Amino acid sequence: MPKTSTDPIRHALNGPTMGTRWSALFHADAGLDPAPVQAALQAAVAEVDAAMSTWKPDSDLMQLNRAPEGVWMAVPAGLAEVLDLGLRIGTASGGAFDIGRGDAVRAWGFGPEPANVGAIRAAMAAACRPAHEALEIDRAAGLARKHAPITLDLNGIAKGYGVDRLVGTLRGFGITAFLVGINGEMRASGLRPDGVPWTVAVEAPDAERRAPHSILTLKNAAVATSGDYRHGITVQGQRLSHTMDPATGAPLRSSPASVTVVARTCAEADAWATALMVLGPQAGGELALSLGLDALFLMREAGGIRTHAVGTLFRNAQVAG
Repeated sequence: MPKTSTDPIRHALNGPTMGTRWSALFHADAGLDPAPVQAALQAAVAEVDAAMSTWKPDSDLMQLNRAPEGVWMAVPAGLAEVLDLGLRIGTASGGAFDIGRGDAVRAWGFGPEPANVGAIRAAMAAACRPAHEALEIDRAAGLARKHAPITLDLNGIAKGYGVDRLVGTLRGFGITAFLVGINGEMRASGLRPDGVPWTVAVEAPDAERRAPHSILTLKNAAVATSGDYRHGITVQGQRLSHTMDPATGAPLRSSPASVTVVARTCAEADAWATALMVLGPQAGGELALSLGLDALFLMREAGGIRTHAVGTLFRNAQVAG
């Protein structure tokens, strides 16, 4: 059937951010000019990057890292929101998610500098208080202060928050049905024009190629994955994940190949995927179940990939292929 002038127009927008790309897929009336939408989406993620990047020495986060202990520092509302959420998930996860181990992240070469043996030893020997004990946030006043030496790193939550900012931006234009993402962290709102939920692939944990492991249908929810297969280092012949174990100040040595979480917001899904990677399928699965989170753990075994699904969403997911 030929399209008419009243049919919604499909828009697929994208742009660079945080070393990767953002994307937005939606349908709108023919009269919508996508250029202002594109510009607003780009500005939204640029604002997140400017506030939370550890690669930009002048970011608000890095200024907070340089601030002396005990001194209140003004922080943008978005940064205060993400710090507060990070501390709450840190507490709820028993410290498995810790935004205060930026020293270890940088020491092992997952920041702007290459790995440094001296810094690695210092990070592993440090008796660090978890961020939820060492950082205080006053969101109403837009202030933060440190109570102990701490190096903040938001790589486990900032991309997810960036996705949430894409959501708010589209809604500001009156667009209510869409699928947005940053490098595989996705959030869906409403339904597609044909009345069915959005389709999202859960990636197989394969460093050599990008292929789907399973297929989800998503409506008014977000999904994020943390895994050991995209970013890592090899030490003495062993592949180590970029995900840090807050308890040791070193990359995880025994973890799932990946953990995918569905949550209300992408920042929450992003952070919880990291926390459950650290906790593993048994403790992490029990915690996810108690919190009502849908989670999919993929573990490498001699016979292939073993799955452990928590929640009906992943138990009902369609296996790809």
